[in-house]
Amino acid sequence: MTRLLSGVLLASAALALVGGASAAKPTGSSQFTDFTLAATPPNPARTVCPGSTLCYNGAAEPAIAVAPNGRFYASSENGLGGGTLAWTSADGGGHYASTPSPNDVSVGSDSVGQETGLEPGGGDTDVAVATAQNALGNYNAYVVSLTLANVDVSSSTDNGATWRLNPATALPIDDRPWVAATGASKVCISYLTAPGILLPNVGLHVQCSSDAGQTFPQLANAYDTSDVGLAASQGGSRTGNLVFDPSNPSYLYTVFAYENIEDAPNPSAFLHNVGMAVSSDGGLTWHDYAVHVNPDIGAKYDNQFVNVAVDSGGAVYVAYSDNHGVFYQYSTDHGQTFSAPVQVSQGNDTAVMPWLAAGDAGKIDLVYYQATGYSGNPEQAPASVAWKVVMAQSLSAASSAPGFVYTTVNPVVHHGGVCEGGALCTGNRDLYDDFGVEASPKSGFASIVYSDDQYQSDPNHKPNPVYGCVPADNDTSTCDHTNVATQTSGTGIYSKKK
Repeated sequence: MTRLLSGVLLASAALALVGGASAAKPTGSSQFTDFTLAATPPNPARTVCPGSTLCYNGAAEPAIAVAPNGRFYASSENGLGGGTLAWTSADGGGHYASTPSPNDVSVGSDSVGQETGLEPGGGDTDVAVATAQNALGNYNAYVVSLTLANVDVSSSTDNGATWRLNPATALPIDDRPWVAATGASKVCISYLTAPGILLPNVGLHVQCSSDAGQTFPQLANAYDTSDVGLAASQGGSRTGNLVFDPSNPSYLYTVFAYENIEDAPNPSAFLHNVGMAVSSDGGLTWHDYAVHVNPDIGAKYDNQFVNVAVDSGGAVYVAYSDNHGVFYQYSTDHGQTFSAPVQVSQGNDTAVMPWLAAGDAGKIDLVYYQATGYSGNPEQAPASVAWKVVMAQSLSAASSAPGFVYTTVNPVVHHGGVCEGGALCTGNRDLYDDFGVEASPKSGFASIVYSDDQYQSDPNHKPNPVYGCVPADNDTSTCDHTNVATQTSGTGIYSKKK
């Protein structure tokens, strides 16, 4: 199966490790239940997994969000023009039901709600949930999706039963949208624009809506005129996600990898710095700060993607990969200054694509893909190298002695090379560019959505008959699909609530 997703091809280079301490490694782990999700279309909406023979899909690069009542939402990509898949869980991640595609524009009329129509989206996706109830007593959910022409935002007021599609941007050459929500009706999206679209240089634009995604009149460029902002806009950058501070929603954060302005003409220079854009007025104005500056221009932090999360006490966490290890830093002053980098991934095995969930003050879950017994460039990993899903949990992450507990969530999701260069990759892209984790505010337990290209046939996993996935197709896009792993025991990052 062929997908067209956004990305930038970057040449290989020797990569520098981030300086800083390594996290302590106490023993212990959590238990997870793992299953494949159903695809709507072609299968009927409200197909519940596990428990159905229709629990298969061909999507990848999923995202996840959670409401204050513990309801999860997830989305995943079929590729540009192929539509976005979405699911919701009302039982803390134990089961997920498929929803109608959030960007379907002509829903079928059969009695089970199966869709047959045009799906303009299907590119890069993200999902967010409101933090206050709407007039129906539900929490609005939002899914963004990249199309060939713009960024679509779809909103649901009824727990994913229906979606309203709104092309939020009419700007050409948008890339990698992200979404964040707060209150009952405020939602913001971020996206990169190419030089000459709105500005002479690259722009990181943030648009906000106060009417639950019907209109997005508030527009600002998150790259300011500081040294960091000018470097990101003129030298080159790759953006990460967008998130509100749950303790003070006036604060809105986004992150990016960037290079210095003088590095731009140098083919040996990579995005060797990590930066953060901070708004203290709900996205109206922005200030940019350095998270980590590496003087080695061969260091590379745009490894899909830099990620940010904020805990209930307002501490800000940033995670990233240097194409070898996974690191994190934290800030207790709204992103103006950060702690030294700490390596979270264990040993020398290569780890990529980190994603954070933050809970109660100081508590985080950090997930990533990690090679087994291989410490080289992920794109050059031989076919014998297995990649696994790992969750590292800390209950004291905003401190000098964080301590992490590690769990192997799935021991094999892929073999061989992992390309992180986006749509122009010449290597294997089956894991695509990112995956996600969130934790239920009710139980504290994590639910992880991730890509997997292994043939599976058991009560919780069904091979995809649409693409003809068979054992011989392991490690190819024919078997690519989105799985969920939900924590069932161990320690959570929120105090349990009744």
